[in-house]
Amino acid sequence: MVLLDVLIIGNGGREHAIAIGLNNSKSIDNIHVAPGNVGTYEIAVNHDIDISKSENITNLASKLNVDLVIIGPEMPLVNGIADELNKININCFGPISKWANLEGSKKYAKELMKSLNIPTAEYVLISEVSNNHEILEYFNPPWVIKRDVLAGGKGVKVTSDKIIAISSINDAIISDGYVLVENFLMGEEASILVMMDESDYVCLPASQDHKRLLDNDEGPNTGGMGAYAPAPIITPSVLQRVEEEIIKPMHHFLRNEDNPYRGCLYVGLMIDDDGAPNVVEFNVRFGDPETQVTIPLISSDLGELFYSVSSGKLSDYEIKFHKLSSATVVLASKNYPDSPTTGDLIYGYEVVIDEGEINAFIHYSGTAKNEQGLYISSGGRVLSATGVAPTLRDAVEASYQIINNITLSGSYFRSDIASRAFRR
Repeated sequence: MVLLDVLIIGNGGREHAIAIGLNNSKSIDNIHVAPGNVGTYEIAVNHDIDISKSENITNLASKLNVDLVIIGPEMPLVNGIADELNKININCFGPISKWANLEGSKKYAKELMKSLNIPTAEYVLISEVSNNHEILEYFNPPWVIKRDVLAGGKGVKVTSDKIIAISSINDAIISDGYVLVENFLMGEEASILVMMDESDYVCLPASQDHKRLLDNDEGPNTGGMGAYAPAPIITPSVLQRVEEEIIKPMHHFLRNEDNPYRGCLYVGLMIDDDGAPNVVEFNVRFGDPETQVTIPLISSDLGELFYSVSSGKLSDYEIKFHKLSSATVVLASKNYPDSPTTGDLIYGYEVVIDEGEINAFIHYSGTAKNEQGLYISSGGRVLSATGVAPTLRDAVEASYQIINNITLSGSYFRSDIASRAFRR
C-alpha cells in the first residue's frame, strides 16, 4: 500500500473531524492542516497561512509534496483552488470553480435545477428596489428571501411580516444587485452528503442539522447548533426518490462535462408529509456540523475514499459503514451569532467516553490557546461534543455527558438535539 500525505484546508470542527478520520486510516502517512485548530494540532501538523489566497494553498501543497488536498470551506473552492491544484497535478477533493457556483450562486443552482427538472421551491428573481407589496403576492407567506452570496449558512431570511420582507429584499438588492424570493416549503429538513466523481457516486448516511440557536427551533439562524445521523426521516423509500429525482440527474450532468465534479455534493432537502423530496440548497463541500456525525459512521479507509474520488476512481472503491448512530451538540459562545465573545477560558474539555461501542469526544472549532497554554474561546461555535453508539438515544446521551461537563462563561447549547427523531 502506498501511503498518502494529505493537506486539509480549514480550521473548524468539520476539518477536525476529517483529520480524526484520516488519522485512523491505514492509507495515510502524514496529515497537514491549514490553518487548523487546537484539535488538529494534536494529530497533524498545522500551517498558519491565509487560505483566502489560492497561491498560498498551492505553494504549501507543492512545498509539502502532498498527494491530496481536501478542501473544507466553500470560499477556496469558489475562488478556484481546485482549478489551480489541477494545473500543478495535485489531486484535489473538491470541485472546480465552475461547479462551486452551485453553492456560490443560488441563481445558478436554481436555473440548473429547473433545466434538469429537479424538484425545488418555485422562485422569482428581483433586481429593482421597490416598496410595492405586489412583489410578495406571487407566494403565500412566510416568504423565503435568499441572498445570492456566500453567507456561511446565514444568508436566508424567512418571515411572514411584509415590512420585514420588503426591507430584507431591498437591502439585498442594494448590497448584491438582486435577490431570490422563494415559495416556503412545508415538511422536515434533512441532508445527504454525496461523494461524487465521473465514475460513480455514493450517498453517506443522511443527517439532520439544527440551524436555529434555541430549543424548539426558535431564535436566529446559525451555522448549525447540532446534528445527528442516520436521520430516520430518510427512509429507504424516501432515499430511493431522492436518488432517482435529484442525485442521479445531477450526477449524470456533472459527470459528462469536460471537467467533471470530484468531491462532496451536499444535498439539502425538505421532505413533505408524503415523502416527496425538494432541494432546499446545494453545497459543494462537507457540511458543518453534519461532517462531525457522518465521518465516524464510515468504516472503510477514509484516506483511500478521498483519494479515489479525487482521482476519478470512486467506482473502484467499496465503501462500508458502521451500524451505529451519532450525534453532536455545539457549544456556542456568549452573544453568538451576532457578536460572539472570545478569549474566555474553557474548563472540562478533557473528558472523553470510551465504553466499547459507546464513545464520545470533542470536535474543536472556535477554540485556541492563550499564552499560558490554556484553552480559550476564539469564535462563535466553540466546539461540539460528539457521541457514537449503537442507538441514536445512546449517542445523544453520550454527547450531553460531555457537553454538560464543559464550562465557558455565557456559553449556550441546545438541549433538544435529535428530538425530531425521537418523536417519530
